[in-house]
Amino acid sequence: MNDSKTVVAGYDGSVEAAQAVRWAATQACRRNARLLLVHCSLWPLVTTDLGPVPGVADSGLERSAQITLEEGLAHARHAEPDLNIQTELPYGWPTAHLVKLSAGKELLVVGSRGLGGFMGLLVGSVSLELAATAACPVAVIRSNDHPEGPVIVAVDESGSPTALEDACTMAASAQTSLTIIHVQHTPAGYRQVREPLDAHSAAQEVLQTALKTARSLAPAVSVQRKLLTDTSIPRAIIRASGSAQIIVVGTKGHGVVRGTIGSTAHAVLHHSHGPVLVSRRTTMPHSTQEQHNSDSSTAKTVTSPGDLP
Repeated sequence: MNDSKTVVAGYDGSVEAAQAVRWAATQACRRNARLLLVHCSLWPLVTTDLGPVPGVADSGLERSAQITLEEGLAHARHAEPDLNIQTELPYGWPTAHLVKLSAGKELLVVGSRGLGGFMGLLVGSVSLELAATAACPVAVIRSNDHPEGPVIVAVDESGSPTALEDACTMAASAQTSLTIIHVQHTPAGYRQVREPLDAHSAAQEVLQTALKTARSLAPAVSVQRKLLTDTSIPRAIIRASGSAQIIVVGTKGHGVVRGTIGSTAHAVLHHSHGPVLVSRRTTMPHSTQEQHNSDSSTAKTVTSPGDLP
């Protein structure tokens, strides 16, 4: 399998995960990539009694995990019947396996499971940890209310080159428009005595540079730019992306121990009403990759033929 053209999707049997699998299948088809569908079973960690109940069809914990994986495969097939799909059923924690599997992949897609709106925080711990630690871009899917909408990418003073590249790929594959936004942060209670020309000029330069880069990366995509001002950068991003099919944000974090994903990406993930793509490029240590290769014997793999070689 060509890892660089593989989309990975995690599935746990939830409604949110089903949305994510269908979304991932569409993305894989658009990118001419394969889909690797993964369900992680925790039962072998707590019991050795995985076998079926005598005389009861489709019983037992091992079979239950297989059925869940088959359900995920059915969701992917419903979205893209001819897609080349591989499935894996590893035993262990989802974050550990999905982080390893994300190395060198095109995209990792997971659903959003959380506290059902408590304090507006809708991202579950697994999705949040993967957004902070995966080795490739991570899409967290809550709903997909605007599938034909534009792609929106937020860039900071650095121009967020990784996020911009991922946004261009998303827009080009979806054949939709791209909007680049940059937010000037105004502290709460601050009143401008005069127009801050230097700050405004610098912000416009950030957008202009990003616009030129996007047009070179995706010449067939219609690209727009917007300069926003707000006391809250995440709030401005979310407000500007109301009709977007996905928000793309960068991350300045280095994982859950070293700073998580950055405050802006963290807030957007929690409060966005639609899909969010967190742009990541992390090289997995060689020793970790070797460990993943040795662990692969614990996974059950089935390949479904499709329209890709």
